[in-house]
Amino acid sequence: MKKKITVFTPTYNRAHLLPKLYESLKDQTSKNFKWLIIDDGSVDNTKEVVETWINENEIEIAYHFQENMGMVAAHNTAHYLMDTELCVCIDSDDHMPNNAIELILDLWDKHGYDDCAGMVGLDAYTNGNIVGTRLPDIKECKFSELYTNYKISGDKKFVHNRKVFNKYLPYPRLGNEKFPVTSYLYLFIEQEHKLLIFNEVFCIIEYMEDGLSNNLIKQYRDSPNSFAFYRLAKMKFALNYKERFQNAIHYISSKLLGDRKNILKDSPAKLTTILAFPFGVLLYLYIKNTKKTAVNKKLNK
Repeated sequence: MKKKITVFTPTYNRAHLLPKLYESLKDQTSKNFKWLIIDDGSVDNTKEVVETWINENEIEIAYHFQENMGMVAAHNTAHYLMDTELCVCIDSDDHMPNNAIELILDLWDKHGYDDCAGMVGLDAYTNGNIVGTRLPDIKECKFSELYTNYKISGDKKFVHNRKVFNKYLPYPRLGNEKFPVTSYLYLFIEQEHKLLIFNEVFCIIEYMEDGLSNNLIKQYRDSPNSFAFYRLAKMKFALNYKERFQNAIHYISSKLLGDRKNILKDSPAKLTTILAFPFGVLLYLYIKNTKKTAVNKKLNK
């Protein structure tokens, strides 16, 4: 029987963390899913560990190895390999509540529709506390409205309707940079498609010291042109002027860290970019000179 949803996991040298996720998937009350593991160039024993689980045949598992290109490139690969109606990304250091698959599929069967972008639910810590704020008590909205209009905070878990999502692939890749922003495509999808909103826990998270969430400043330094590209889209689709101005600041700082050509020419909001320039220079100097790697996660919103 063809599965309804794919759980996909991009991973890099995380063989020691994957067993917890595997156990949570084995314990799911519904087995109507596939687990797709995208190994982004691991040099540990990830392949051997996964092959052991495949041979156990407890759940359906697919394993794909590729050279190290970064998390978002792994997302591209996953989306092209999947054949299910829905998909959800669960990181290698996270896991799912035992009823998560059953809950997601039940909600989709009751409320989903062809033109819907998918669903968004909650992340929770291992102690049961919700990450950030709860979601607004509404049926559906655009992705950006969650943060701009409803002022939610903290990571949330997105379930994608692949019929819609795949029309907007691929994520961009700029030179040798590892494009770091998975929400980039959401900005384009939301122009025509909304997300269903559910205050239900879809994922249990743990932040690792070497995780992307804890190394945002390092990402800024390593992928400045990718961040600038992302900020162009954020400015273009901003829901209000404050959001446009804030993203102009980040756009300028990223351009100064990377390719400094056509800063004003490429901007979709030229006057705003001029007004934001002094603040962008200050942010550039901070990112360039600070010894920190971690930063408030709002920096990447």
